[in-house]
Amino acid sequence: MSKKHIEECVRTSLEGYFRDLRGIEPNDMYEMLVKVVEKPLLEVVMAKADHNQSRAAEWLGLNRNTLRKKLLEHKLL
Repeated sequence: MSKKHIEECVRTSLEGYFRDLRGIEPNDMYEMLVKVVEKPLLEVVMAKADHNQSRAAEWLGLNRNTLRKKLLEHKLL
């Protein structure tokens, strides 16, 4: 799966989100989108890194403490 394919999946999902709103104006979309994308990203990367936080943080380009904070926020620890 390419970066372009992921981008197209996000675009399609957002278009569906707006359709589902049926004209109601959304709010806090940025925060909502970050949360819904971040959690599965962390879940998959942690699994592929055999739950090694240092390795996962490196793959994500994050500080290990930042990763740990995000894992706690998403109740993944």
